[in-house]
Amino acid sequence: MKLELFRTLWGDMRDWGDIIPETREAGFIGLEARIPQTAAEAVEKAAVLQGEGVPYIAIAMTGGGVIPRQSATVSDHIDDFQGCLDRAAVMAPRFINVLGGNDRWGASQQAEFINKAHELGKEAGFTCSFETHRARILSSPWMTLDVLRQCPDAVFTADISHWVVVCERLLDDPCDDFTHFIERVHHLQARVGYDQGPQVTHPGAPEYAAALSFHQKFWQSVWDSQKRRGYTVTTMTPEFGPDGYLHTLPFTNAPVADLWDLNRWIGAEQMRRFALWTSRD
Repeated sequence: MKLELFRTLWGDMRDWGDIIPETREAGFIGLEARIPQTAAEAVEKAAVLQGEGVPYIAIAMTGGGVIPRQSATVSDHIDDFQGCLDRAAVMAPRFINVLGGNDRWGASQQAEFINKAHELGKEAGFTCSFETHRARILSSPWMTLDVLRQCPDAVFTADISHWVVVCERLLDDPCDDFTHFIERVHHLQARVGYDQGPQVTHPGAPEYAAALSFHQKFWQSVWDSQKRRGYTVTTMTPEFGPDGYLHTLPFTNAPVADLWDLNRWIGAEQMRRFALWTSRD
């Protein structure tokens, strides 16, 4: 099995063509970014991807921004999703990562959204992977375990850092059995969270050693599962980001770290660990 790293463009507003050289230099093979808001922009971005031969993971965001409109119904989110599919078609994404729905929905509504979006994606020729994210569907592990039983065909994107914050602890108690979820994970977003936040100041800092170890064990459990399921390629997007995730100094609001440095660190560390994991065979 091969590990392919994708670079998040969260917080990076530069032209995609300017980002690609340093992305490749750091060992990342592709980009993960939101589907453009207009068809014209999608065509423009598609030309960059195709010209550079860069794989793309599309993010479909429904119902508004990262925090969805609270009044948006399942139908509203599905309508938004259809628009995302239409704009993504020209971009030929590897798959579509779905950041959708609302955490205020019950399990049945979340499952309704996932199943409808899955069918729409399938009809359009796309694999859709549904992301665990606060404020959205699958915001907690316990809700997710209920939802996935009602979505037999769906696959998922695991960002375990969100669940660590929601539960205010590392999920390493013997009672924390996520086997059924892990067996359905298609894609990993690699950010290290801790009990009081979705993003540590630096994943290599000794004070966060326990948090890093927990996340790495979880990511490896996904690799183990994917190997059993016959995956030949596993994808991972290091996803340290801005917008309140990145710690800043008081009064000056100066960031305590550089986001690209953080994501390169995670990328290099996970490539190293993946090599060790594959060498066991």
